[in-house]
Amino acid sequence: MPIGRITKQAVDALVPDGKECFLWDQEFKGFGVRVTTSGSRSYVLQYRMGGREAPSRRYTIGKHGSPWTPLTARKEAERLAILVHRGIDPVQDKQDREREAVELAFDLYVESFVDLYLKKRWKHWQLGSSLLERHAVKALGKKPLPLIKRGDLAPIFDKVDDKPATARLIHATLRKLFRWAVSRGDIDRSPLEGVEAPPPVAARDRVLSDEELALVWKSSGDLGWPFAGLFRLLILTGQRRSEVASLDWSEINGAEATWTLPSQRSKNKKPHLVPLTEQAIAVLDEFAFEGTWPNKGLVFSVTGKTPISGFSKAKSRLDALVTKARGAELGPWRTHDLRRTVATGLQRLGVRFEVTEAVLNHVSGARGGIAGVYQHHDWAHEKREALTAWAQHVARLADDR
Repeated sequence: MPIGRITKQAVDALVPDGKECFLWDQEFKGFGVRVTTSGSRSYVLQYRMGGREAPSRRYTIGKHGSPWTPLTARKEAERLAILVHRGIDPVQDKQDREREAVELAFDLYVESFVDLYLKKRWKHWQLGSSLLERHAVKALGKKPLPLIKRGDLAPIFDKVDDKPATARLIHATLRKLFRWAVSRGDIDRSPLEGVEAPPPVAARDRVLSDEELALVWKSSGDLGWPFAGLFRLLILTGQRRSEVASLDWSEINGAEATWTLPSQRSKNKKPHLVPLTEQAIAVLDEFAFEGTWPNKGLVFSVTGKTPISGFSKAKSRLDALVTKARGAELGPWRTHDLRRTVATGLQRLGVRFEVTEAVLNHVSGARGGIAGVYQHHDWAHEKREALTAWAQHVARLADDR
């Protein structure tokens, strides 16, 4: 086995003799040059982990040429020898770093997290996935998960400092991702460990006045298809935006004038019967083909395959129409405030609290706890009376203004 001083001249002079050969440095034990039968030259370090009885291992530093010269390769070999002295296997360390760069790259890890965890355990997994893509992946990119530090996450939250609800959702989603990574052994500790969650968003209590509700109702008619019908059904039924936006014709019984929200689409995982008033039926008639309600298919859809989206733009258009009609801005309000307005309006009309809860499909309050276990009355008749009274109230408001 040739031994000598590894210099550029010595390396260039190496010629393969029909088989692989090595030149080992006479001063630095284990540092050498490997020459293949094709003449390719690479710098290597040969070492043992665990003493003389342990098998030797060989680490390839790199091919001869830029950036690896005898000088740079020797310095790298010295660095690797220090790792060996500390009990760190350079070969295993390299494999771990390569895995980090590929399997544990943050952007790819997010995809695995969404597929293997969010889709299976979170009802609204699309929201978590979207938040990660738009905020976390944009900031962290391909950075290996084990290398992400607490300071790397600060810019993510700084950019949503004025959006407390978004910041809180991002924190919850990232916290779950890192905890999942710890449980799988991909990282030892979460970089979010010890980081306080953003404060809860203050509960909203915005309720539209009768004047405001009348303006929203009238102005929504000028939105055109399909958002005019969406906003009006939100006002007439008091149901959640996502539930109304994904309404399917198969959920509607025209003969009985009812809408049955299936359990897989309701927030509390329970089927929910919504009586349809004359005004609600009139809205749906506008979406029916030639006046006949289909047996299936989405009511509010542009593509025919997916529910409508673009709610923010539609809300902005509605605000502009209300401002034009009123001569002044209405004041800050959200689409979800319509649901609170319906609940408050029903109470003002004298509807019993438990009936209002039934209309909204709430399981807290009068329908929660022990009462929810033994109380199985569906309130169908009472809900129809309540929503009918509400629809008539809305109609009077619209006619009076």
